[in-house]
Amino acid sequence: MGNEGLKRTPLASLMEELGGKMVPFAGYAMPVQFVDGVLKEHKWTRENCGLFDVSHMGQAFVVGPDHETTARALEALMPGNFVGLKPGQQRYSLLLTDEGGIMDDLMVTRSIHPHFEGWLMIVVNAAFKTEDFAQIAARLPDGVRLQPEPNRALIALQGPKAAQVLEPLCADSCDMVFMQSAATAIGGIDCHISRSGYTGEDGFEISVKAEMAEDLARLLLKSKLVKPIGLGARDSLRLEAGLCLSGYDFDESRTPVDASLTWAIPKVRHEQADFPGAARILRELSEGTVQKRVGIKPLGRAPARDGTHIHLDGVYVGEITSGGFGPSFGGPIAMGYVRADLATPGTALDLIVRGKAHPAEVFKLPFVPQNYYRG
Repeated sequence: MGNEGLKRTPLASLMEELGGKMVPFAGYAMPVQFVDGVLKEHKWTRENCGLFDVSHMGQAFVVGPDHETTARALEALMPGNFVGLKPGQQRYSLLLTDEGGIMDDLMVTRSIHPHFEGWLMIVVNAAFKTEDFAQIAARLPDGVRLQPEPNRALIALQGPKAAQVLEPLCADSCDMVFMQSAATAIGGIDCHISRSGYTGEDGFEISVKAEMAEDLARLLLKSKLVKPIGLGARDSLRLEAGLCLSGYDFDESRTPVDASLTWAIPKVRHEQADFPGAARILRELSEGTVQKRVGIKPLGRAPARDGTHIHLDGVYVGEITSGGFGPSFGGPIAMGYVRADLATPGTALDLIVRGKAHPAEVFKLPFVPQNYYRG
């Protein structure tokens, strides 16, 4: 399939100039890799600093008269504690159906800037942003509205040397820890940054006006520590870190309990029990569920791709949802769903590849340590 008719991000031309191999992803032309290839890009990000164009993601503000009103409007759709968000804090959360299934995962941020008091910034996945925005907009109460921001770009700067790269250009970045945000300037370019990302490494996600995105990216790429990184390495990095890919590792058929994401539901929301699907989710927390998402380590050298069936003693017990080679881990890795009684790390399983059983075992996530900066 060619790239005709695909949307282009504000950084697409720069990505092509840098040698990006552009492929269709979520309706956009996106770089899957650059000249170094996926393996080297993955290792560079783990050791130095990678720059990712993630402008295809959906950015929006939920705007209300004050923080509590806006936060409670979002809490009616998601199981996060947004009322308790302090200025400059960010939280991971889940957009749920009325039955408790996961429509998407997303980030919710309360800006520290006084101009944005009563506003919450959200970032959703590219493949589902149309559906997500429609669901949110339709369910907000009077006085609270969704304001999509299609004219903003998003750059992810990821890796153990990300702070070293950003600090000379933005002194504010040094003061932030994981899941904190700031409205600031990088090299004189106004940005909203958060210390977060999708690789398991320290790093920053930088929201900037579309017309300034290329200038900002070129400024960051001046550092010898920074290289452009494509979707291929982004996928292997997030898989090693045990991070879910929306639409693969969960969908509307899975609850947060199935998906092992109950850590995203704080205790106060358990007690309130007023989020979509709360009765079902709280019952599953108490009584258990049929299947659970787990890490899976194939014991051979062949990777197990999504859709691979998992058997035990010749009986189907689950399926791989994400799989591939883990360059930092040094072998094949996967995630998937197995019968809940088989979710203990070390449990032996078989992966059925081309009709043959290949040995594997349940593995405690993440496959490599997460290196978020917590101060």
